[in-house]
Order: sequence, then C-alpha cells, then structure tokens
Amino acid sequence: MSSTRMLVLGLLNEGPRHGYEINQLVTAGALEQWTDVKPGSVYHALAKLEAEGLAETHSEERTGDRLRRVYAITPEGRHMLRDLLRKTLAAPPHSTRSDFALALRWHELLESGEARDLVAASSRALEAQLATLATGREAKTGLSPLADALFANAEAHLAADAELLQEVRRLLDG
Repeated sequence: MSSTRMLVLGLLNEGPRHGYEINQLVTAGALEQWTDVKPGSVYHALAKLEAEGLAETHSEERTGDRLRRVYAITPEGRHMLRDLLRKTLAAPPHSTRSDFALALRWHELLESGEARDLVAASSRALEAQLATLATGREAKTGLSPLADALFANAEAHLAADAELLQEVRRLLDG
C-alpha cells in the first residue's frame, strides 16, 4: 500500500487529478510490472488518503452521466509524501529475502526431476521478464538518466537471477 500511497500522493502533488486519470497513468506505464502498484488499488488509496486528510476533493466534473471527483493533495499529504520518499530512498532497492532459498532447502520432497523442471520454468519466465524489460526500456528511450539507471539495475538483477537459476539447475542435475 505504501507504493500506491506514494504514487497517488506524488501525482496529486503535480496537480489535481481524478482517479480514472491516475489509473490510466498506472496502466499506461505498466507500473504493476515495475512496482507494487496495481491499477485497481488507486481508488481504494484515494478513499483512504481522503479519510486520513492527506487528500481532499478539489472539485467534481460531470462526464456524460458520470460524476468524477477530482482530488488534490493537502499540506499533510505533502508531509506524508516527503516521509514516504525518505523511507523509500533510505532502503536498498532490492532485497536478498526470498522464499526461493527456503524452498530449495526442501526440494528433495518433490518428485524426481520436478524441482529441476520448476526451476527451468522459472528460467523461462525470467527470460520473458528480460524481454519485457528490454521492450519497456526501448519504448521509454529518452527518459531521464535516473530512469535509465533504474532499467540498467533491473536488467542486472534479472541477469544475476538467470545465472543463479542456471547454477541451481546444474546442481540439481549433479
């Protein structure tokens, strides 16, 4: 939820927006691939932020039969956004915590060859992620050097994971 809170507050800090617009930005940016933000979480976050006094209804727009609420960030919301930014930027971007390592501990409980097949499937999924990342990076050519650094970091992590999965497969075969 903190990712969604930070995203919504950050976008509201840029100017008043309605939920549909924020949701469209999440979808267009495919943010669910890069962050913990899900398109469906925007409306819930807006309601919660408003209830907490971090956002407020700025105006209402009529679009056909629909009445859309336009939200704005409050001073308390700006304070919370800065706190979220501090907390997030002070933490490492990736974690070494993984259930994968825990599952490897008991891989022998699976049928013969099943763990290797599952790791191979994981490798294929990782290759697909690398391809999606490359496509996303190419589509976003010309973004800031910060965005480029984030893409390079993600590629490096995925490449390291691919190497790990190859080594695990080798060890499982041995």
